[in-house]
Amino acid sequence: MVQTDLTLDAKGLACPMPIVKAKKTMKSMDSGKVLEIQATDKGSTADFQAWAKSSGHQYIGTETEGDVLRHFLRKDGAGAPEETITIPEISLTDFTRKVESGEAITILDVREKDEFEEAHILGAVHIPLSEVETRMDELKKEDTIYIICHSGRRSGIAGDIMAKNGFDSLYNVVPGMNEWTEKTE
Repeated sequence: MVQTDLTLDAKGLACPMPIVKAKKTMKSMDSGKVLEIQATDKGSTADFQAWAKSSGHQYIGTETEGDVLRHFLRKDGAGAPEETITIPEISLTDFTRKVESGEAITILDVREKDEFEEAHILGAVHIPLSEVETRMDELKKEDTIYIICHSGRRSGIAGDIMAKNGFDSLYNVVPGMNEWTEKTE
């Protein structure tokens, strides 16, 4: 059992809100203190791992109790944050036009498996955020890749990871599938 200094209830919130609330809470905490975040968003594990890595906090781990994920982060526990690369964003409106044009494009959906299976854009490649580092070689570095998630948070993190590994033409689709109203599979 992890000893915590503060508990944050983020149950029922979808990406990016658990991260937003955790970030705000962490600001008021002393260095070295441990925050427990209780969440029900299945994608939150990958979100917190990536956010901790990019913010200089230590991701301690996640425990599951029923439908609740209990994430543990230590403030400033990982030392200096990694440098992040912000990839360009494309609006959902402009992205929709590209998809509808029939132009051959590469779409990478980084949501969790159950989110992807519920509904996804026809032809999208599915690699959950937690697997991007190990599976990005399934994509061509020279292709223009449009990365999408639920809201734009995870896709931005995936873009950062890919850009650091030589992918040059990446776009973060913002907002993501939470506002997609076109055809899905």
